[in-house]
Amino acid sequence: MKSNNKTLSAREAALKILGQYRRNKAWSDLALNSVVGSSNLSQVDISLTVQLVYGVLQNMALCDFYARNYSNMELKKLEPRVLDILRLSIYQIVLLTKIPSGAAVNEGVALTKKYSNGRAAGYVNALLRKISKAAQDGQLPEVTGTPSYVLSVKYSHPQWLVEKLTELLGQNGTEAFLSENNSGKVPITAQVNTLLASTGEVLEQLGKAGVEAAPHNWLENCIEFRGAGNIMRLDCFDKGHLYVQDVAARLAVIAANPSEGNFLIDGCAAPGGKSFTSAIMMGNQGLILACDVHPAKIRHIESGSSRLGINIIKTLVMDASKESKLSDAAKGLPYDFADGRLADVVLADVPCSGFGIVRKKPEIRYKTPQEISGLPEIQKSILSALSAHVRPGGVLLYSTCTILPAENEDVLESFLSSHPHFSLEAFALPEIGEVPGGMITLWPHIHGTDGFFIAKLRKAKLEKNG
Repeated sequence: MKSNNKTLSAREAALKILGQYRRNKAWSDLALNSVVGSSNLSQVDISLTVQLVYGVLQNMALCDFYARNYSNMELKKLEPRVLDILRLSIYQIVLLTKIPSGAAVNEGVALTKKYSNGRAAGYVNALLRKISKAAQDGQLPEVTGTPSYVLSVKYSHPQWLVEKLTELLGQNGTEAFLSENNSGKVPITAQVNTLLASTGEVLEQLGKAGVEAAPHNWLENCIEFRGAGNIMRLDCFDKGHLYVQDVAARLAVIAANPSEGNFLIDGCAAPGGKSFTSAIMMGNQGLILACDVHPAKIRHIESGSSRLGINIIKTLVMDASKESKLSDAAKGLPYDFADGRLADVVLADVPCSGFGIVRKKPEIRYKTPQEISGLPEIQKSILSALSAHVRPGGVLLYSTCTILPAENEDVLESFLSSHPHFSLEAFALPEIGEVPGGMITLWPHIHGTDGFFIAKLRKAKLEKNG
């Protein structure tokens, strides 16, 4: 698509971003930042662009369902850019009621003329007018078929995922989860850095800045934002008084329960939130070794630590899936490291499919079973490698931001069968209460957090033979 980003309209910007996603599987937030950052869109148009992009990604299958019902041509035969325009327009006509249908039709035709050709514009005009009239008359076709197919189309999640969710949650629970993913009403949560400020002080600063924020209704020292814009531009963020982190990620560290003076290893630390939370819980006393395989992400953690006034976090570029002594990997770093020293707490927040954060990253839903099939083996290798660095009597915390048992309970079961000196340990979480089995899956529609899996393991003080 040839266009000067400086002169884009909101719909053109959304079309450009959707094209980047389709061609390159670009993350929607990164594509948004790139396109919006290089344009002169007003704040109103930026908000509309965001709404359009996320709305289409959240409702793509439903938009395609309506398009197929009124098209005289198979959708797969359309020019991909024309299909993007159709989805963008149908979303506005059917689901974005604040925009007049006529305006959505006219804009869709104009985009087609500009970025395709007149013949395609005629096709788009005829199709959109049919859908617009059916919507106004309340005559849009209903989705029919098996329960899993209906939910798949209605909420635009792949049918294979809907079927797996139904096994876990039942049909009603699955629909509640899918609906939450598409709600578009996810507050941004930030944790207060109590090393530098209290929650009351941060809220006072935000109030003076005219930012709409409130204490989280059950997690202490957590703040919810609505419509705050770019939080990183706030003065209290710049001062290090808060950092962005979902409730679920903080709960994982609460389950691990690090304390002052501990040595903690965060094996897959980026973007750093769990290391920051650990340091605050430890009163900035002790040692945290934050590891990640990507040097750029390590630099991000270091920058965050400095901003927050945390000085106990040391960083290390390391592949957490490899069996190696940290003392070997740490050679040459500008700080003392005790050879062979084992950690009181090890966090293993492993790479995963991410199906627990679909409400924030809608494109994750379109991952295929083939794309995620190799993840459990990677997760097992990371968990096994990091377990070697836990002292006898220490804690190993396993977590993911997915809700699939293949990456959660199944990985844990495999690990425990080959590591008998580790066992699950009960823990308690705010509001949620006791977790007697030592592991829990958090659900957005139940707990109001990201979808997240947390398991706490304790290493025996005296290892068993064999």
